[in-house]
Amino acid sequence: MKIIKTILKVLLGIIVLLVAAFFILKAIYSKDLPQGVKGPEAEQLAQKMLTAINHVAFDTIPYVKWSFRGEHHYVFDKTNNTSRISWGENEVHLKMDEVNGRAFENGSEVKDSDTADKLVKTAWGYWCNDSFWFNAPSKVFDNGTERSVVTNEDGSKSLMVTYISGGVTPGDSYLWHLDDDGLPNCYQMWTKIIPIGGVSASWENWVELPNGAKISSFHNIGGKMPLDIGDIKGGFTWNELGFESNPIQL
Repeated sequence: MKIIKTILKVLLGIIVLLVAAFFILKAIYSKDLPQGVKGPEAEQLAQKMLTAINHVAFDTIPYVKWSFRGEHHYVFDKTNNTSRISWGENEVHLKMDEVNGRAFENGSEVKDSDTADKLVKTAWGYWCNDSFWFNAPSKVFDNGTERSVVTNEDGSKSLMVTYISGGVTPGDSYLWHLDDDGLPNCYQMWTKIIPIGGVSASWENWVELPNGAKISSFHNIGGKMPLDIGDIKGGFTWNELGFESNPIQL
């Protein structure tokens, strides 16, 4: 009994130390959300970023595919707003507007409705996160967004985008830092999932789809967490993505 009490005391002490360390780190590294100014300048800066990534070209290409950290794999039919999302032995063919579809395990369709529903919801959660990392700059004018300009200490201007609604984490804010041409090089995040405010993530290694749309293929979160966006392809036919026909079966 004494040994158990001793172990519990040690564990409690470790937990207390970890909690204290967390709050100390948060106090040192967390940054307050800066206040931006809404208006025409913010709209112009957002449009400049869209021009830099050639968003018009991205809008016109009907089919894209990519992978997130080599773990989640996506095929997106933009024309019909449907996708195929696969991870491990699981695969979901998803109607994006309705957030429903068909689920598969090891190549066989899941017939149990509860299991299928869980897989669909899991796929939707992956989509909301991973598609943002795939092409967040293109989402600055999405429904439920607000844009403002933040003036930095050196006098340069950055674009704050706040997601008032939509996705799975409404209320998140991102401060985009752009080069002279408007191409993003990083953003700072104030999100529910990251308890330390203002963590930076790079947007680099830009690649071009066949029609000139630009996608960042690498991010580094806080300078310590690399995040690869791989197998990036876009095309006007399924053959250009390596498929003989539509791979999304709904």
